[in-house]
Amino acid sequence: MKVTGIKTHKITQKDKDIFRILDRYVKKLSEKSVVAIASKIVAITEGRIIKIGTIDKDELIKRESQYYLPRSQNPYNVSLTITGGALVASAGIDESNGNGYYILWPKNPQKSANRIRKWLKSRFNLENVGVIITDSRTTPLRWGVTGFSVAYSGFEPLKNYIGTKDIFGRKLEFTKLSVVDNLAAAAVMVMGEGNEQTPIVVIERIPGIVFQKKSPTKKDLGKIKIILKEDLYAPFLKNARFKKGGY
Repeated sequence: MKVTGIKTHKITQKDKDIFRILDRYVKKLSEKSVVAIASKIVAITEGRIIKIGTIDKDELIKRESQYYLPRSQNPYNVSLTITGGALVASAGIDESNGNGYYILWPKNPQKSANRIRKWLKSRFNLENVGVIITDSRTTPLRWGVTGFSVAYSGFEPLKNYIGTKDIFGRKLEFTKLSVVDNLAAAAVMVMGEGNEQTPIVVIERIPGIVFQKKSPTKKDLGKIKIILKEDLYAPFLKNARFKKGGY
């Protein structure tokens, strides 16, 4: 697998069009590639930024999350939230590389991913191309952040091993490989978290990926999410004193 980062200028509130950025920096793209784009620059170009000091951050987190835990319940004074069906800090709201602004997630990340894939197909005359809008999050009981997918388009997000056999012939009962989140993690490793200025990554020669001609349906998107009561970590999550957010 080949993972190539693309440096850009400093993306700020002056940048209003993600397609102008892609046109400027993505010079070529081969068939069966996946383009990973940091959610931050998609959000900035969509105007999903709020000047720090003009709104209370806690209120903003409540508004943007599905469920949230108050910061007072966290040893690091961070609000843990469920946003977009994912467990993330602060509803994905970030101040780093924001130049004095809170940067939110795109309003409709899935719509953004579909639009970008459609544009890339047309721009480079491709049949098979994928898009991932990425962010990073922490993993319980581990230091450090890992990339994950906020939204995707153009390929099967999971590889299902259920019913297949391992190398010793034992039938697998639960295993599914998250293609989309593993690709997002590889992309974020190249993007970095500081001043790397590399918010676009092209991934090529991806083993086992299955591309799709259409945008993901509601049913497709439902395959990668687990309702809380059925989650492996339900015993922990159900006992957390989450409050209802406004998302």
